[in-house]
Amino acid sequence: MAALSGRLTFLFGLLLSVSTLTGWYTGEGEGTTVSVIGWHTGTIGKVVLFLGLAAVLLVALREFGVETPAAVPASLVAIAIGSVATVLVLVRLISIPEDFFFASRGFGIWISLVCAVGIIVAGLLEASEDL
Repeated sequence: MAALSGRLTFLFGLLLSVSTLTGWYTGEGEGTTVSVIGWHTGTIGKVVLFLGLAAVLLVALREFGVETPAAVPASLVAIAIGSVATVLVLVRLISIPEDFFFASRGFGIWISLVCAVGIIVAGLLEASEDL
């Protein structure tokens, strides 16, 4: 079952990273539809991308035999990564940057939220396996 939680962490981490390159905000411009990707929403979008990559790296290192210290289990690291990513995505979900006043929330930000929560769930699943 540990393989399942690792695969889920990898999958949600990869999808979280890719989702920051999708439309977080969309709106009507001058005769065209404008889409703003997560990367262009400021520091938060960039941090969310790197948190997704950190989740992928966590699983990849474990596959290559590098384990986290016993005091800091991998499940705790995954839960922490997912929690920070969830909070940051929620900040962008609630507070649209002023530069994009014309836009509403796009499909990509919802994918980011689901993936960030998914990393938390995968970490909790792994923690329950360790008990």
